[in-house]
Amino acid sequence: MSFIDLIYSIDFSILDFIQNTLKCGFLDPVMAVISYMGEAGGIWIIASVIMMCFRKTRATGVMVLCAVTMGYIIGEIGIKNIVCRARPFTENTDILLNIKPPSGYSFPSGHSCSSFAAATVLILRDKRFGIAAIIVAGTIAFSRLYNYVHFPSDVLCGILLGIACALTTVFIFKKTGFDKKLSGNIKYKKVDTDEQF
Repeated sequence: MSFIDLIYSIDFSILDFIQNTLKCGFLDPVMAVISYMGEAGGIWIIASVIMMCFRKTRATGVMVLCAVTMGYIIGEIGIKNIVCRARPFTENTDILLNIKPPSGYSFPSGHSCSSFAAATVLILRDKRFGIAAIIVAGTIAFSRLYNYVHFPSDVLCGILLGIACALTTVFIFKKTGFDKKLSGNIKYKKVDTDEQF
């Protein structure tokens, strides 16, 4: 068995376990709604725009938007179109989806990437919001497995990519001091303009 075959075997084992033990009529609509919340990073873009409206959270909002955008460019535009991995429901046609079949390739998970990009920025900036964001991000990522539209390895790599984008974004903002400029926390040195004779 090749390494790729091993990954597929593990992926389908996890997906089948979720389908056989957790899937039920109660969770189907719940997981559908949670999954749609993460569509195109929607919930995180809305959150970032709201944060940008307030001086105290403006820098965090901009960082969230930058991290999510970076993840989209690298993951959705770049990696997905290089790897071209089919989604699990196209491989196992016996599965009946409880959401509209998504288009595009499977690897990596864009929902997981954007969710963990945003949540990582938030937990680094403010643990109160960050912990809640991590829980929401984890639930969105799990919903992609429950809904059978991503393999576990897609979700895992999406999470790792999102975290990497967040760490890179926060590092750049701190290194350049742009976070303080956005929050208005720059202290200017007073210059005495009185002429001395």
